[in-house]
Amino acid sequence: MNKPKRYNVGKIVNTHGIKGEVKVVRITDFKERFEKGNVLYLIGNTDKEPLPLTIKNHRTHKQFDLLQFESYNSIEDVEPFKECMLTIDENQLQPLDEGTYYYHQIIGCMVYTSKGEALGEIKEILSPGANDVWVVKRPSQKDILLPYIADVVKTIDVNDKKIVIEPMEGLLE
Repeated sequence: MNKPKRYNVGKIVNTHGIKGEVKVVRITDFKERFEKGNVLYLIGNTDKEPLPLTIKNHRTHKQFDLLQFESYNSIEDVEPFKECMLTIDENQLQPLDEGTYYYHQIIGCMVYTSKGEALGEIKEILSPGANDVWVVKRPSQKDILLPYIADVVKTIDVNDKKIVIEPMEGLLE
């Protein structure tokens, strides 16, 4: 039987208080994933099987999401969760609007210039501010930091894993 694909939605960075809350750095645009009653899967450092966790409570504090899970009511219960990832199954993915993509659809795509020159493969996506930056790994050259803006990214074909760009001046140096 195939294991379902899992996608990261948050990382537990610490405990919070003594009643079993954890501090989570959210890595999803869908904050509703953390609503009461939803199920997330904890991927531990040593666990072979993901641990299903049902959200009992959610609130935000500073830049963190604070989550409490059903049946985990003390700091001792959630201490082992530190540094673990919270994931969802593939069947929990939300449909996206046309022209928007999940990171896993973009990572692994080959990037070409509008003249057909192959530049490399997208290995990572950074989200530093107003727009994402795609990190393109080039064979035996420095990585390219590609801004995800309409002036640069011309076509995206996630089915063929192909992206065509119009490089800005200085981008490929």
